[in-house]
Amino acid sequence: MDEQARILRWSGHTDVGRYRSNNEDSFLALQVNGEGVCRLGKYGEAEMGTNDFVFAVSDGMGGANAGDYASHLVAEQMTQLFPKVFQTQAQGMTVYFQDVLNELVSNVHEALSKMGECYAELEGMGATLSLCWVRSDRLYFAHVGDSRIYHLNEASSFNQLSIDHTHIGWLKEKGEISDYEARNDPRRNILHQVIGGKTQHLSPQFGELIFGSKDRLLICSDGLVEGLMDTALKRMLDFSNPTYGGQSNGLAKTMVDESVREDGKDNTTALCFEVINAD
Repeated sequence: MDEQARILRWSGHTDVGRYRSNNEDSFLALQVNGEGVCRLGKYGEAEMGTNDFVFAVSDGMGGANAGDYASHLVAEQMTQLFPKVFQTQAQGMTVYFQDVLNELVSNVHEALSKMGECYAELEGMGATLSLCWVRSDRLYFAHVGDSRIYHLNEASSFNQLSIDHTHIGWLKEKGEISDYEARNDPRRNILHQVIGGKTQHLSPQFGELIFGSKDRLLICSDGLVEGLMDTALKRMLDFSNPTYGGQSNGLAKTMVDESVREDGKDNTTALCFEVINAD
């Protein structure tokens, strides 16, 4: 299919929840090309063409503004890094996605760590980061913490691409505990890795997949999955679900609202996106 016939659609929403006084979650949607970086709104759609898109969710901790700081620093680093990607390609040089994302995560990690060291009120400040970079028919992702990245494909196979950086997440990945046991273990939110914070040796997860029409991605904070099980997330994302067809621009808000009704103990964020065919 011609690149110009491909459109990327997204929606994002965050809610403070029913018990918290401030929202430490944040999400970010960016369009990137040779001219620079443009911050996108909460929902919309745009032609892919020669544009790249970056979507990220961050759950801050250790400071009331940690999520805002994290998303600001991610955007700042993208403003510097991604235009270089286009310049490098224009010079006929190969771009390796993991090198780009590793540099991005490392720079944000260093910036957050320094902030925590320089300002007493931000000591120990950290944040999760789950990020997806869409380039043509490829999707690359980087992940640290327990926010999550889910993928629904054309065959309605629904998978969690990210691995929770917790001991429980590690046990689940090894198949030593079930999804039900992992979901109900009181240690499930104890993080082994975060951006910034006290993490000394960061080991991000990187991955890639072919991304085309009939594929749908969800990035979310842990607050969303506290209120909605994976089966509910899949149901709401599925093509056959009438809720999706009628509210695609507000799908993230629909998911967040339902999760907050079911639980709402934590800040709750969802960011959904997909490639669709232009009419």
